[in-house]
Amino acid sequence: MEDDSSHLAKPESPNTMEAEAVVDEEERDPEAETNSLNEPLLKRNRTLSTSPLALVGATVSHLESLDYEINENDLFKHDWRSRSRVQVLQYIFLKWLLAFLVGLLTGLIATLINLAIENIAGYKLLAIVGFIRDERYLSGLVFFTGINFLLTLSAALLCVFFAPTAAGPGIPEIKAYLNGVDTPNMFGATTLLVKIFGSIGAVSAGLDLGKEGPLVHIASCIASLLAQGGPDNYRLKWRWLRYFNNDRDRRDIITCGSSSGVCAAFRAPVGGVLFALEEVATWWRSALLWRTFCSTAVVVVVLRAFIEICNSGKCGLFGTGGLIIFDVSNVKVSYHAMDLIPVIIIGIIGGLLGSLYNHVLHKVLRLYSLINQKGKLHKLLLALGVSLFTSVCQFCLPFLAQCRPCDPSFPEPCPTNDRAGNFKQFNCPAGHYNDLATLLLTTNDDAVRNIFSSNTSSEFHHTSILIFFALYCILGLITFGIAVPSGLFLPIILMGSGYGRLLGMLMGPYTNLDQGLYAVLGAASLMSGSMRMTVSLCVIFLELTNNLLLLPITMIVLLIAKTVGDSFNLSIYEIILELKGLPFLDANPEPWMRNLTVGELADAKPPVVTLRGIEKVSRIVDVLKNTNHNAFPIVDEDVLVPGTVATCATELHGLILRAHLVQALKKKWFLTEKRRTTEWEAREKFNWVELSERELKIEQVAVTHQEMEMYIDLHPLTNTTPYTIVESMSVAKAMVLFRQVGLRHMLIVPKYQGAGVPAVVGILTRQDLRAYNILTAFPHLASHKEQQKHN
Repeated sequence: MEDDSSHLAKPESPNTMEAEAVVDEEERDPEAETNSLNEPLLKRNRTLSTSPLALVGATVSHLESLDYEINENDLFKHDWRSRSRVQVLQYIFLKWLLAFLVGLLTGLIATLINLAIENIAGYKLLAIVGFIRDERYLSGLVFFTGINFLLTLSAALLCVFFAPTAAGPGIPEIKAYLNGVDTPNMFGATTLLVKIFGSIGAVSAGLDLGKEGPLVHIASCIASLLAQGGPDNYRLKWRWLRYFNNDRDRRDIITCGSSSGVCAAFRAPVGGVLFALEEVATWWRSALLWRTFCSTAVVVVVLRAFIEICNSGKCGLFGTGGLIIFDVSNVKVSYHAMDLIPVIIIGIIGGLLGSLYNHVLHKVLRLYSLINQKGKLHKLLLALGVSLFTSVCQFCLPFLAQCRPCDPSFPEPCPTNDRAGNFKQFNCPAGHYNDLATLLLTTNDDAVRNIFSSNTSSEFHHTSILIFFALYCILGLITFGIAVPSGLFLPIILMGSGYGRLLGMLMGPYTNLDQGLYAVLGAASLMSGSMRMTVSLCVIFLELTNNLLLLPITMIVLLIAKTVGDSFNLSIYEIILELKGLPFLDANPEPWMRNLTVGELADAKPPVVTLRGIEKVSRIVDVLKNTNHNAFPIVDEDVLVPGTVATCATELHGLILRAHLVQALKKKWFLTEKRRTTEWEAREKFNWVELSERELKIEQVAVTHQEMEMYIDLHPLTNTTPYTIVESMSVAKAMVLFRQVGLRHMLIVPKYQGAGVPAVVGILTRQDLRAYNILTAFPHLASHKEQQKHN
């Protein structure tokens, strides 16, 4: 639905009819049949202000923006004034209670996911050890691929048939939501359940993906369901929850959820808060910082409690890694000035490989969209094909590695046939181990732990590390994008640790740094080169490795990798946002936006549609049925200006939302004569809780012919304090204000006042401020943009 009231609905063009046909077709994705890998996933209408279409899950959806702005109408002001001290304390207490519950439930679900994955994958790998010990290699391959095939099939079936929005990491959609975009069906109960069980199946199947992104999505679903009182069809009507029946408070709770998810994935409470602040949240304030920290603290306590229980052996094959899952605290980090040279090299390589990974993954996702558009069966076949390829590689490639004799100086038992450990015997004789099997025939978490292992400079052969790195580069590109819940963190860590360890082997004689630390720095550099995070990533790695001495060189690596990566392309999450067509507003406006004013944008749009404070019912119905806009300025003429003798002034009374107009029609807020109503009349008919609902459509409201001739007083429902800007303001400045305040509509008022000058020039919405839309209406700016690039 369109967010503004700048023009009337137009007859459907052929392009619009094609887009709607795509939406109605269940078996096909939105990609056109003739699309190439260089075209956008979604076809767009070349107009300045258009209904945003985006790929959410497996379907094209019409998106709306969220109403983060406080709607200060008469009803809100009365409620705010009449709130007692007890009600204010209830509101504050409930905020903290929800933050606590988000952390508690996230910690419990994360623990259950970890328990399930460790046990399923552990017993699967123990069975493989038995096949290898008995030299039943073919049977072992069939069993390994078969189990992984079934686990992948279960995860893909859930995503394809029950909750398509559960596929992928979910973090780009959460970023878009916290930026102000209502992503439909992203936080439902079905999505939550499919995400939980789908993550268990996909990660247990040994696919090159992590549970970190899904955990962020899971925690955000928990937060959303708690804030709104449960699923849409079974919401609790508890009167305390009425405080959170708005987009603004729901956004804050989902922000707590996103930080809790990162904390549960990496057991990094401070890193989780910083991740929400740096990566996903667009709008932030100090009170929100405290609540997100409360949520992550609860997650850590829950995880710590379950780890203490599992240390007694009551959790099956669940590991005993504690809160620091990749501990390298026993390594002495001593380095000199010359050691900074390989550190800088790692940062540069990380930035180059990260940008290359983003570029190639961009092409792969376009290719997958062409495959997935053919129907659900092709989505399943794609996921199962990736599973078979992954299983065959993980089982067969260790046979290429030579058996290595165990060194008595190794800190761990060697060899071992357990599901974990750094020295797996695999098919080797007694006293020998297979270093490649150590990295491939294990869970992804254990693979990272093994390659991060310190004080074991002779543990891995450089050929095995090279095979490991090449394999996970391929798997990292082909696995992301299939129809299962997947995260990007762990695949990138696996790739980065591979080239980091390899560089450590090459630099061994010339450096004091341990090879395990090289692997840590390599993983950090590739994550920064791909995701372009710095502060939160630095803290997450420090909490992961439990070694504060890594701070200086980690900071250097992250800064260099991000700088190099930014020179080539966008971050991976920004690329996914662009592919899906989600109208995300970036923090930095384009330089050429300073050469364009908002008045010029308003001139490129049809005239704004305004309503009067006391409007005829027929006029309101006509506007609602023939436009698809979401807000309308209320303008009164011939108004007496207080304190003056002027009686012919034009008043911009405010802005009224479509949802409030529909509510007024539904409740028959009709007057037989044209008059202003009193405040108590409006309070008898409406309350501010009802006005926050926006599911009702104009097509669901019946108005008789007699009622069409009656009037509605819109003044009590009008937001009297909308954000306004002067038409001479630059688009760049308007975009910064729009994004930082979290607006949905921004009124443009004229620079000059006088007779015949309209009170409102136009309305700016999210779509109007997107660079793509502006360039379609002002193509000359594109050439100016190219000149700036060359300069």
